Amino acid sequence: MQRLQRALDARGLGHITAGPVDNTPTPDEPGHPEYHRRQRTQIAVNRWENATPYRYQQAVATHPQVIGWADRATCDPRTAGILFLTGTFGTGKTHEAYGALRRIAEAGPDRFELLALTAPDMYALMRPNGSDRGPEAEVKRLMRIPLLLIDDLGTEKISEFTEEATYRILNERYNECRPLIITSNLPVANPNGTDLHDQLGARITSRLAQTTTVVTLEGRDRRLGGAA
Repeated sequence: MQRLQRALDARGLGHITAGPVDNTPTPDEPGHPEYHRRQRTQIAVNRWENATPYRYQQAVATHPQVIGWADRATCDPRTAGILFLTGTFGTGKTHEAYGALRRIAEAGPDRFELLALTAPDMYALMRPNGSDRGPEAEVKRLMRIPLLLIDDLGTEKISEFTEEATYRILNERYNECRPLIITSNLPVANPNGTDLHDQLGARITSRLAQTTTVVTLEGRDRRLGGAA
């Protein structure tokens, strides 16, 4: 080693100071925030696709209030509250709802877990023999899933079971500030006809009124070729 050192010294190579090494990762390398955001986005979008019916696989949120709600749910889910989409048949409520969930997924949140189902399917799960998990396990799953979409709320005939099950789910999500999207053909309040108050009861509509962004979609039925 000493002989080698003398040889290096004779050539002026014995005391070379190493220059700076740039080990900063690029956006395409692990360790860079953008790399990990992309990874989270891919996982979230895959989960969104698995939860979304084929008809709505291309859904994109376009309504400003829906976009605003989705962005709040991305930045701070505890402040988003409930997004209530109402309007007549075929005005794009379900499309906007799935579009809102897609927008959240594409932002690459730290956690993305969702459950999307129609109100009739939700109640079917909670009835005896409606699920292998059992009714109580289904209620708790609906209470605790980070993102929940209930499509077509108010289509079921009101019953003591329907009102109590809906109240438990909404009350838990209200108390724990978990985001929720609801679509319905019924308005929250309608002095000239049936509304959610009539269909689901005062306890439920009271919860909806306090933390809800109500978006009314208007226009002709898209399914019949109308413009929303």
